[in-house]
Amino acid sequence: MEALKRMTEATADVLRVLLAADDVVWGLAIIKDAGRPAGTVYPVLERLERAGWITGEWETDDARSGPRRRYYRLTRDGAAAAGAAVERRASARPAGAASRAAAVRGERSVAIGGIA
Repeated sequence: MEALKRMTEATADVLRVLLAADDVVWGLAIIKDAGRPAGTVYPVLERLERAGWITGEWETDDARSGPRRRYYRLTRDGAAAAGAAVERRASARPAGAASRAAAVRGERSVAIGGIA
């Protein structure tokens, strides 16, 4: 497994989705859960796969109509590295940066107890 040359917020978002998953995750589900466009997420997934952090596999269900789906999962080493990388990124961000990033993506911030 190779170290990543850069850890962007988009990469951290994709890693958070993969870390939260119990099983393989469809690429489109990663896009939706990360709140990022396909043109951002798929290059991140390709970079992570080349570096050995994740594995990708094509759907094998021939009975389903439509284009084949690609599913992703963290490797064992990738999961450990992803957890550490996401934690480092979160601790390095100035206070309020997460709220500003979410606002840029159009997300709502909800505080504990449901009061924003």
